[in-house]
Amino acid sequence: MSVREFIEISGTAAEVAGVMLIVGGLLVASARYLLPRAGVRAERLARYRQDLGRAILLGLEVLVAADIVRTVAFTPTMESVQVLAVIVAIRTFLSWSLALELEGHWPWQRAVRESNPSSTH
Repeated sequence: MSVREFIEISGTAAEVAGVMLIVGGLLVASARYLLPRAGVRAERLARYRQDLGRAILLGLEVLVAADIVRTVAFTPTMESVQVLAVIVAIRTFLSWSLALELEGHWPWQRAVRESNPSSTH
């Protein structure tokens, strides 16, 4: 097996893993929501959204890694790097938006909140 084949298989495996994480997260989150448990429906819905959001975040991060492997290994041209930059920027924006939705603050504000838990901003 050549290095190129190994990298191609690795990139494909990472893409499949990213999709499986998202789909698996959807299935697990849906099962947890639908299984009868004690609790108010609104609480169950909030938990469902958090579970699904976490699965999407993790899947997006793996998909970004797959894009980086494929772009750097196969076509390291300026055009392909620019396309990669756009893809990474879009996925990063989606990740930050999901993190804001799930946690109530931007990812870079985490250190401030952890050092000062009584802070409200």
